[in-house]
Amino acid sequence: MYLTSAKKEEIFAQYGKDAKNTGSAESQIALFTFRINHLTEHLKKNRKDFGTERALTGLVGKRRRLLDYLKAKDIERYRAIIKQLGIRK
Repeated sequence: MYLTSAKKEEIFAQYGKDAKNTGSAESQIALFTFRINHLTEHLKKNRKDFGTERALTGLVGKRRRLLDYLKAKDIERYRAIIKQLGIRK
């Protein structure tokens, strides 16, 4: 399995305030980005996997909505997470 609980804790500890802060916008965006990158690599090898393509589209939309929320709420946190994750916008 590509996303173990240890990997999730690592992501939450790095981008959230601590490993138990799983609900912050930054930690959720980081988790979605990790999953998006994994699914993108999968689709490069399996281009006809339409179920994965649909899941990827949904994840990108969720991440976009969270980024829009963060941009409206606190522009500095938005800029910081964009820069840390290397998300182009």
